[in-house]
Amino acid sequence: MEKLRDDCKELRNLAIIDMLNSTGMRVGELGNLDIAEIDFEERECVVLGKGDKERIVYFDARTKLHLKKYLNTRTDKNPALFVSIRNPHKRLLAGGVEIMLKKMGEECDVHHVHPHKFRRTMATTAIDKGMPIEQVQRLLGHEKIDTTLHYAMVKQSNVKSAHRKYIG
Repeated sequence: MEKLRDDCKELRNLAIIDMLNSTGMRVGELGNLDIAEIDFEERECVVLGKGDKERIVYFDARTKLHLKKYLNTRTDKNPALFVSIRNPHKRLLAGGVEIMLKKMGEECDVHHVHPHKFRRTMATTAIDKGMPIEQVQRLLGHEKIDTTLHYAMVKQSNVKSAHRKYIG
């Protein structure tokens, strides 16, 4: 994560990385967001997920800071939260984000950089830090908890510490 952040040459890309990392939203949900849908005060936004289901996702203070910086550099009138770098500034869709992330990964020698990895990482981090699986399920917009369980990579060190805590 830090290697990608440090290597960012565009504020937009930094804001995208932070948004994907802190919200766990799908890349398609990111592409459909409009500026007007961002609540900076509450650090949240409503996304339209699979099956046209709305859910609230939350972002951290770093994301808020980078989003505001990025938006302050924009001179276009496009309502989309993320737009192409070059004129005419068109809405940045899932494919554009995937290409951008892959290119960034190659430039800073980080392998297998793709949007879905941010989603999985957020879920794993949340579970590692003790967030109940049901809340992670809600954040990710999963109907079934089984889907959420597939996302979470359980670290062996956490299994060991949990065993010591609960078993002895």
